[in-house]
Amino acid sequence: MRGRELDLIVHSLGGSPEATEAIVTYLRSKFDDIRVIVPQGAMSAATMLACAANKIVMGKHSFLGPIDPQFILQTPLGIQIVPAHAILDQFRKAQEECKNPQLLSSWLPILSQFGPALLVQCENAIKLAQELVTAWLDAYMFKDKKPNPAKEIAEKLSSHSDFKSHGRHISIQKARELGLNIEALEDNHEFQESVLSVFHTTMHTFVQLQ
Repeated sequence: MRGRELDLIVHSLGGSPEATEAIVTYLRSKFDDIRVIVPQGAMSAATMLACAANKIVMGKHSFLGPIDPQFILQTPLGIQIVPAHAILDQFRKAQEECKNPQLLSSWLPILSQFGPALLVQCENAIKLAQELVTAWLDAYMFKDKKPNPAKEIAEKLSSHSDFKSHGRHISIQKARELGLNIEALEDNHEFQESVLSVFHTTMHTFVQLQ
């Protein structure tokens, strides 16, 4: 590809922040201006990727998602995906309630599921997501804006206590309320038709290959 501008169509449920960091590092070594287009959904780590753009394009049907980290844990009930914030909140709750000896026996089976480094891993994962998104928003989307809202937006996106669920959808209106630089896909009908044609063709191709 020639030029230093990129339109990147993103449709993903998310993945690894570390992999996202590698993708962003590569893209930013090649392009100065990146516009991330979300025709349908960009959740979790894909939202982090979108935050590394100069602007995000969303439609009325598009959505982003919270960036709070998730852990895959083996529990007596089977494998579960658990928010890092929920693990930390549960541990703090246990600390308080275990001051009452009568409640200790109820908490022991739950606390036994926590590995020796799990709490530190949770804290580090939360910090990593916030630090990456803050750095990217600061460097690209809000590089000329004073005061710079990057840190505040990153904290809002990673707030499990606000969203309550990692699967919550952030609409174009909510994304704008959070402070992100959002363009409406419907503002340019010809561009919208081109984006949706590429998106639907790609999705159809992948379905046929399964």
